[in-house]
Amino acid sequence: MDLSTVIDKNRINLAVDANNKEEALNILIDMLVKSGSIVSKEVFIKDVYLREAEGKTGIGGGIAIPHGKSKTVVQTSLAIGRTKKPIFWESLDDEPVQFIILFAVRDVDSTTVHVRLLGEIAGKLADEEIVEQLLTSKKAEDVISIFSQDN
Repeated sequence: MDLSTVIDKNRINLAVDANNKEEALNILIDMLVKSGSIVSKEVFIKDVYLREAEGKTGIGGGIAIPHGKSKTVVQTSLAIGRTKKPIFWESLDDEPVQFIILFAVRDVDSTTVHVRLLGEIAGKLADEEIVEQLLTSKKAEDVISIFSQDN
């Protein structure tokens, strides 16, 4: 899957000023609303928290991959944020999170596209060097470049 179809520099913020998961999610969701990827913040945030209730989306290594499959999503997209400081997030390694990749998935994409997208991102995040680059990148374009590289 070509990640460039779901990543946009206008939905990447490498200086998220958030003290907790709720604030971080609000900032990322606002980017999705502003870009026109979702039409209802209220509906989408409920869908994200429904998924959060199913299990931890903090995958370890300072990374979280929350996602919402929702009828309010117009275009399957990612919003990416790096917090200024690590924040508490339920994670597999019980460590705080600093890099968040929020998946906004259209209902019609909830099986095939979502699974491929998740697999592609997970493959990238399995590489410690890529994770280190994401945690230290300076510009949104750098993040896009990292995700666009072939492993």
